[in-house]
Amino acid sequence: MNSHAFSLQPFSAANAPANLELTGTIARQAHTLSIRYLLSGDLSKIAIAPPAKIPTRQHELWQETCFEFFVGSQDSDRYWEFNLSPSGDWNVYRFDSYRQGMQEETAFTVLPFAVEAQPEAHTLSLELNLAAIAPDEQPLDVAITAVVKSQDSEVTYWALAHTGSEADFHRRDSFVLNI
Repeated sequence: MNSHAFSLQPFSAANAPANLELTGTIARQAHTLSIRYLLSGDLSKIAIAPPAKIPTRQHELWQETCFEFFVGSQDSDRYWEFNLSPSGDWNVYRFDSYRQGMQEETAFTVLPFAVEAQPEAHTLSLELNLAAIAPDEQPLDVAITAVVKSQDSEVTYWALAHTGSEADFHRRDSFVLNI
């Protein structure tokens, strides 16, 4: 099993909510990718969507607080964007290359993940079968990211690596984990 602990950093610490941490773990074993996010700190100032009665595929989840990760084949420009809302809503997009050819990835018809909400900690966990998009021996490049929106609508962008002059989760040079 290939496992990594991570800690995300805001693009700009100047407008990041104080006392907020975004950490977690990611692991891969054959076709199974496991990822767990932990958002901790003073969450009273963070806009977190309440649980949906029936979580569904939704567009533009990144407009609100959203946990994301990107997966790309090491031998291809193609990559996938996974959006996980604290509400349970989700989406997966496939791109042919940097921000090109975006379309919903229909290989995933459900993306069940668990959310545990507490006053000072919000946990999101997902186990995902990658067989539809990557053979189990294929090395993958991964970017782990999040959008955090405050109660006063200030948005911060969190990632393992910010490699450009603007926050841009799609840059392949920010896909810094190899699993």
